[in-house]
Amino acid sequence: MLGAVVLHAPVLRFDLLKPLKRPIDGGRGWFGANKTWRGALVMFTGVLLATGVVWGLMPDSLQDESWVVVGALIGLGTVAGELPNSYLKRRLGIAPGERRLTPGGVALIVYDQADFVPAIALALLPVWTMPLDTLLIGFVAVAAVHLVVNVVGYAIGARDKPI
Repeated sequence: MLGAVVLHAPVLRFDLLKPLKRPIDGGRGWFGANKTWRGALVMFTGVLLATGVVWGLMPDSLQDESWVVVGALIGLGTVAGELPNSYLKRRLGIAPGERRLTPGGVALIVYDQADFVPAIALALLPVWTMPLDTLLIGFVAVAAVHLVVNVVGYAIGARDKPI
């Protein structure tokens, strides 16, 4: 995921790749205007490249596969994992970038920070089954790191709100 952030932040900050800045849902409002083809492509590519960089740190059982295949599956999970939560928020009338401070709203805020982790676990099933403890620890760790990244993104002007 960090590869997605590292590659996506400057694209957002400097509004690069404008022709791809089109909603994935074709403007139907399923996910919101901020879920774009540009974001999907850049995040997928960032994850794929980062997988190659950290390949030696991956679980041994994954290293029997090609890093490109694993990176593509992780990239797919990262991109696809963002969509169900966005869809749910649109159905609840929560606009992109907005938050509700109700108990359910706070749960969505937390889930939104690592919603792609379960999707990555699903995407990897053809080549690897992520242990449940790894999934849970990964979700908590990613949510915490993502909150920090959001604040940094806000500080450098890549986000309108810190969280």
